[in-house]
Amino acid sequence: MKKQIGSIITDFFCIYLRNEAGLSENTLKSYRDTFILYIKYLEERSVCTPRNMDLSVFTANLVSMFLDWLESERHSSVSTRNQRLAALKTFSNYVIRKAPENCKGCQDILHLRVKRAPSAMVEYIPIDIVASILNQPDYATLQGIRDLAILSFMYETGCRVQELIDTCLGDISFRKPNTVKLTGKGRKTRIIPISSNVADIIRQYVERYKINQPDQQLFTNRSQKPLSRSGVAYILKKHLQLAKQVDSTIYIKSIHPHVFRHSKAMHLLESGVNLIYIRDFLGHSSVTTTEIYAKCNPELKRKYIIEAGEQLENSILPYSDNEKDELLEWLKNNI
Repeated sequence: MKKQIGSIITDFFCIYLRNEAGLSENTLKSYRDTFILYIKYLEERSVCTPRNMDLSVFTANLVSMFLDWLESERHSSVSTRNQRLAALKTFSNYVIRKAPENCKGCQDILHLRVKRAPSAMVEYIPIDIVASILNQPDYATLQGIRDLAILSFMYETGCRVQELIDTCLGDISFRKPNTVKLTGKGRKTRIIPISSNVADIIRQYVERYKINQPDQQLFTNRSQKPLSRSGVAYILKKHLQLAKQVDSTIYIKSIHPHVFRHSKAMHLLESGVNLIYIRDFLGHSSVTTTEIYAKCNPELKRKYIIEAGEQLENSILPYSDNEKDELLEWLKNNI
């Protein structure tokens, strides 16, 4: 079995996760990091070395201690702990399929429960601060029109950072209605409408940067290489700081790209857009994920409670004399 585990792990990453499961590069990296950390833990605890590791080290007891080690010694969050467990559960399922004679330990791992974490508050910013940030790039310059196109694209589409990085010119349709095709987690695609204003900004950017091939990446850095996640974060933080210099009342200390996505979702919800449509807009697999936006806004909670109360009041009307007589008659005959 020592010889077999190498091929099982290789097939798991190179064939199953990449081709069958269709996971994104970022998810693959997360799974890879899980295995690196697990092997590191096994070495530190003198359980085994990478050279003599076999499937016997995949047990519920060892995995439980590994998860505790992540929290206590590496100070990982509960969310990260649960992500590592999810990766090991996926591998356990794969082993059960490919090497069923060694499935006992893997079956026990599948019964491990995720750790409940306190509900995290969704970070979002008011629409006027979004507008202030978008007003900062100097679109008369090459760098300014690029930054404006990136920020406008991010907010208008509510995209994930990786979706922005992966977008090519051919994914944009400049015919009315203007749309963009985004490729999200699990390589799922969705079509998002964009306003004529944002489409014009992107069109100007494309013309000035001479981007003319459908497979050409839409957004690049100064070296004409694909943007990195940190590069996108830098652009956003830079223009937040510029906005704060113009308006001292802006209270946001720091910001990251996903805040723009959260903000777009909140603004849609505040405008009365149904959660189902917001789910599809964001590319969530379940509306349960989207419901976090409804839960985190006190004003929306108050609004929905009042609306629900009004509907209840309207449905409870006093009985007429005739309805009372019919109800009494029914009670006499049936009780």
